[in-house]
Amino acid sequence: MPEEAPPPTVLDLPIASLRAGDPLRWLRLGWADFVRSPIGLFYGVCFCLMGHALLAVFQAAPAYVLALSAGFLLIGPFLCLGLYDASRALQQGRRPSFAASLTAWRPTQGTMAIFAGVLLILEMLWGRASLVVFAVTFSTLPEAHDLLSQLFARENLEFLITYTLVGGVFAGLIFVTSVVSIPMILDRQVDAISAGLTSIRACLQNPGVMAWWGALITLLVGLSMLPYFAGLIVVGPVVGHATWHAYRQVVPAGAALSP
Repeated sequence: MPEEAPPPTVLDLPIASLRAGDPLRWLRLGWADFVRSPIGLFYGVCFCLMGHALLAVFQAAPAYVLALSAGFLLIGPFLCLGLYDASRALQQGRRPSFAASLTAWRPTQGTMAIFAGVLLILEMLWGRASLVVFAVTFSTLPEAHDLLSQLFARENLEFLITYTLVGGVFAGLIFVTSVVSIPMILDRQVDAISAGLTSIRACLQNPGVMAWWGALITLLVGLSMLPYFAGLIVVGPVVGHATWHAYRQVVPAGAALSP
């Protein structure tokens, strides 16, 4: 008798090839979901409050600001679970439920906890690396009221380059491992390793488009912070909904995995 073919694994899961215009299409779909579902406003307010919390950290401990800004990359995707659930309901022709969005994490709480732990370790390493860069450059930490003028002084150009490169490496690691992982865990209830590998594969197969998507997210979130973080009330939910559509295109529906 011929041997049975082994069941497909995460490495056999097909990954879509993306085009440069796809991230803009995801944003348009995200905006459409935001308009159709008022649930996003609740999560938008949460993002805005996160921004004010970051401002409070800046005033109290400026050395931690850049590293703790990773909290948007860490907490944001998990907060977006409710938005992913709403987008999935709309895509399936159902009416999104606010209660369901708040409890969307429950079916996969173990896997989500493992994935959150991995991202938390990355953020803690980022925080430690940031403090090391500060300590090497400054004998004492700059005062908060004069921080920006000191950091952007010409003699601190080397510090700015090093700090940005270190932050970019850790932000890139978090983005690459989580760009489609969390909606995939929610949708397919796969394990954390399978979701992380799929996200990494998607970035390796579409490096330019994924870099463009990450840059778009950074630009939009950065601009939305300018008017006292009020822009996050809209931008946060739209990006969250858009991330669902990014996942849905990257990982085609119907492809099966071995249990």
